[in-house]
Amino acid sequence: MASTKKPVTGWQRSVVLGLDRFIYRVSKRWLLVFNIIVAIYVGLPLLAPVLMNAGATGPARAIYVAYSPFCHQMVTRSFFVGGDQYAYPRSLAGTNLTSFEETVKDVPEFAGINMSDDNWGQIFAIARTYLGNDEMGYKTALCQRDMAIYGFILLGGILYAILRRRFDIKPLPVWAFILIGMGPIGLDGFSQLFGYMSLSFADGSFWANLFGLLGVRESPPLIRSLTGAWFGLTLVWLAYPHVNEGMKQTTIELKEKLTKAGAL
Repeated sequence: MASTKKPVTGWQRSVVLGLDRFIYRVSKRWLLVFNIIVAIYVGLPLLAPVLMNAGATGPARAIYVAYSPFCHQMVTRSFFVGGDQYAYPRSLAGTNLTSFEETVKDVPEFAGINMSDDNWGQIFAIARTYLGNDEMGYKTALCQRDMAIYGFILLGGILYAILRRRFDIKPLPVWAFILIGMGPIGLDGFSQLFGYMSLSFADGSFWANLFGLLGVRESPPLIRSLTGAWFGLTLVWLAYPHVNEGMKQTTIELKEKLTKAGAL
């Protein structure tokens, strides 16, 4: 004889219904929840240099440490707050800003460091850990590109919240996201990486010539920010319409379940 499934009762029923109610409420307001999470994630890296400038170095350093596994945090590729400039790119980037090399020539942490391209490994290692000073200001805990990515994921989420009420927004096709969303950021990022990698091989070798096809280059802050921002917006366009449909279905199913249980 097949066993009859016993209904969940008592405290177990209360726990199950409580979880269902929580998921139901989140599914109804998923976009608000997403936007709040992204706002916190992109806001804390901006708060870190503000705290450093205010003298609250303990909380600021905790933020830098917390974000370090997720970003290279290089001085040369980060925004700065509270200093002479908003960024200090390498001279190779060709901007009108005072270069990183010129700015740190009298900074003790960089004393005696060879600033040539051939020494890029040591330069990047120090540039990752250095936070800034009172004259330069202090760097954000995420690099320029990451700040743009998450900042525009937040902006895209806000725009989606407004536009979905008026329009049936279809998701961006995956092939289009790969081509126009990932294409620019991938080309910019990998062309820099391969250029620096070419310096690790002997001059004239096959690998040096292969990785150095575009030469050693460094993107200016504007290009980093634009490619990151566009990636963030297209990611929202790709993902959020799918998430919205899934959350709608979850809301319908849980509403029916909770109504039958008399728990809604």
